[in-house]
Amino acid sequence: MELTERQAHIVEIVKESSPITGEQIAARLDLTRATLRPDLTILTMAGLLEARPRVGYFYRERHEPSAVAERLRRIRVGDFKSVPAVVRESVSIYEAIVAMFTQNVGSLIVVTEDRVLAGMVSRKDLLKAALGKNDLQQVPVGVIMTRMPNIFMTTPDEPVLDAARKLVQHQVDSLPVVEGFIDEQGDERYEVVGRFTKTNISKLFLDIGKA
Repeated sequence: MELTERQAHIVEIVKESSPITGEQIAARLDLTRATLRPDLTILTMAGLLEARPRVGYFYRERHEPSAVAERLRRIRVGDFKSVPAVVRESVSIYEAIVAMFTQNVGSLIVVTEDRVLAGMVSRKDLLKAALGKNDLQQVPVGVIMTRMPNIFMTTPDEPVLDAARKLVQHQVDSLPVVEGFIDEQGDERYEVVGRFTKTNISKLFLDIGKA
């Protein structure tokens, strides 16, 4: 497993000072407990750390992957992806707001007529536009969206553990699920075939818990 710089630092702290609580680790790194929680979750799921209630975190000398982590590595995004919530780049900001609320999602995938990924628009993007002086029924959503290549994506064949790590590390609520292809000009493009969200992860954990 490839660790971020902060995750590697957390592992070193726990190795030196276990048992150590999440609050103590956060204080050592000058971070809030909430900021640290996703990293601790990933490290525990991966089997690098062991969490004991009311005691703290321990470093696992023989850090064999946990049963949950192993199952998450076997399951692919394509097995748990949802139907994509998409809009065209030409729709108005107002129409995008309506689509977000009627589909009950936190972000929309912006696509071309051929369902090729063009960008993403979030609740935060739409809120900023609504608070500004824009004419929401006239300005297209393409003006405010995050464009390629600044989009975090996943594929149907990617392990859900890796996709979950992207959600946590990049602090986004969903990832477009795409299949890449080369267009007539020789450029790489991505067809949108689904979306992978924090809700998908929650449902997966419920299924694992039941099993």
